Amino acid sequence: MTLPAQPAARHRAVAATFTHLVRGVDDWDAPSPVPGWAARDVVDHLVTWFPAFLASGSGHRWPPGPPVSEDPLAAWTAQVRGVQSLLDDPEAAASTFSHPQVGEQELASAVSSFYTADVFMHSWDLARASGQPVTLDADACQQLVSSMRAMETAIRQSGQFGTAQPVAADASAQDRLVAFIGRDPGWAP
Repeated sequence: MTLPAQPAARHRAVAATFTHLVRGVDDWDAPSPVPGWAARDVVDHLVTWFPAFLASGSGHRWPPGPPVSEDPLAAWTAQVRGVQSLLDDPEAAASTFSHPQVGEQELASAVSSFYTADVFMHSWDLARASGQPVTLDADACQQLVSSMRAMETAIRQSGQFGTAQPVAADASAQDRLVAFIGRDPGWAP
């Protein structure tokens, strides 16, 4: 499956995969491939950082769901609903997002570049933490690695990505992506 290029459709597809994974978690305290994070922390990360980032660059907000600590699925569902409503609204999607760290761009583009990409990558983390299978879109994996390579020094210095891990020359696009962001593609709890 190739992910749609249009931001609203892309988010819908990526969020659907992540939602499926959230619904399949049996143990929210299970360790994840992100050092120091449990499965719950993967969801909490996405529900926590993006609303603040969005508000600081656009002023857009939506009613939050319950805390992830109380109900990860309800918290995630509220997040998906809020983000999708922005992307489905032509006026909001075309509005300006202006942030000191990323410059000025169309809101839909910013959401897709920063948030939807993060949900996409963290889908692997949640799948591994919960013992669920996931196959990330190979083209999207390759595109992300290519775009992140261009700014590798900056993203490594940010502390948001671990040290790139080695992979075999014939590794899948998914394994190359997770290794690039600092995960061992063979990680298991």
